[in-house]
Amino acid sequence: MRIHLSSVFVDDQDKALRFYTDVLGFVKKEEVPIGEHRWLTVVSPEDPDGTELVLEPDAHPAVKPYKDALVEDGIPATSFAVEDVRAEFARLSGLGVRFTQEPVDMGPVVTAVLDDTCGNLIQIAQRV
Repeated sequence: MRIHLSSVFVDDQDKALRFYTDVLGFVKKEEVPIGEHRWLTVVSPEDPDGTELVLEPDAHPAVKPYKDALVEDGIPATSFAVEDVRAEFARLSGLGVRFTQEPVDMGPVVTAVLDDTCGNLIQIAQRV
């Protein structure tokens, strides 16, 4: 058994696709129209056959209160592994990404938390 898909709820699929590809560096894998939305996934360019991240529309009524509560409490919706959190923090900050937590040493990991512009906080983490 392995993880095939994971989702992040987004308030705008076009904006999310631009952010997750142009800024974070993921690559679009699937885009299939489904009514007013799309089945839209991205993958790491380092592992194009690996786990896909679904940019899931946040249209269900339960999603907005859930997302708002996570953001209000500073809880990331998901976490992405990076080789060097401080280097990614510098690169992404240079691209205008807003961070809610600068890099912090937390024992065996270094983490930072960014705003994905689509209603979520995303953690980046590096094992040390």
